[in-house]
Amino acid sequence: MTGAVCPGSFDPVTNGHLDVITRAAAQFDQIIVTVMVNQAKRGLFSIDERIEMLRDATRDLPNVRVEAWQGLLVDFARAQGMTAIVKGLRGANDFDYELQMAQMNQKLSGVDTLFIATNPTYSYLSSSLVKEVATFGGDVTGMLPPEVHKRLLARIAERERSADGSVERPSGGSVERPSGGSVERPSGGSVERPSGGSVERPSSSVERPSGS
Repeated sequence: MTGAVCPGSFDPVTNGHLDVITRAAAQFDQIIVTVMVNQAKRGLFSIDERIEMLRDATRDLPNVRVEAWQGLLVDFARAQGMTAIVKGLRGANDFDYELQMAQMNQKLSGVDTLFIATNPTYSYLSSSLVKEVATFGGDVTGMLPPEVHKRLLARIAERERSADGSVERPSGGSVERPSGGSVERPSGGSVERPSGGSVERPSSSVERPSGS
């Protein structure tokens, strides 16, 4: 039986992630979607919430299961008997970093990394970008599984209510409300292009997190 791990932070899972997972599931007998735990990085959703959303999003894929892991990804892959790591690539910028990571993982464990080119429909997506757009009231319909979309909007609304005059952004900073009650855009008004792949690369796939 062939198997692979598909790692990421999935905070939250996007349709780009789901596309890569679905295509990987067609190539392997088993896929373990691995939520990488990084205690040094505060997420919008807890690890348990991310696992729940992923399991709901992949419920129609019988050969996919979801687990969490803190530590070296290759240790998890070997412990589970998986023979490969699957990553999504959106472009040349992703490739340089991911190639370096793949070579390190192969050196450490002999586990190979297989890259799946992102569907152009989702090539611009990342969890961080979707969260930032949604925080400023942008329409992210079609970027997330429907249930995840609902939960994201609910979480943002919850944070706005509890912020007592400021809106907490996913990165951990806050944007002060002006007197009119609207949220000011950062200078420049643009949203930074995400640096990750369609399946976000975990910060701990090689290095141990301080505290993945």
